[in-house]
Amino acid sequence: MIIQTDPFRDLDTLFSRLSSRQQNAGGVMPMDAFRRGSDVWVHIDLPGVKADSLDITVERNVLTIAAERNWQRQENDQPYFGERYRGSFRRQIQLGDGLDLQNLEADLHDGVLTVRIPVAEQAKPRKVQLGQHQTASPDAIEATTAAAS
Repeated sequence: MIIQTDPFRDLDTLFSRLSSRQQNAGGVMPMDAFRRGSDVWVHIDLPGVKADSLDITVERNVLTIAAERNWQRQENDQPYFGERYRGSFRRQIQLGDGLDLQNLEADLHDGVLTVRIPVAEQAKPRKVQLGQHQTASPDAIEATTAAAS
């Protein structure tokens, strides 16, 4: 039997666990955000988070999402791994001025928080029609300007 030993394997494993914990110190909320039609959609992965632990607020064009995920060990539990983050999550998203924040909607389904933010009417693209009026020639504009002086 051959056993491969790597004296640095345990250090690599320890470093990986510590660095991922440091990155996840505030909890990771992977997110996709995109515009589809007249709405901006945000999808945030929150597996294991219950709806009653979510706090979603909008203040001064900043969308703040706070959540908490906990798991309590029972007396006879013998844990083998404990890699999933437990504790508080928080994410802030800066929103543009052209969004209708009064009509923002949010839903949590299958561990994914979906936020729909309508684009405000004044920010929606609109087609500008050319008028049917006759435009004055440059000579007529100069004559009008000279007469006014």
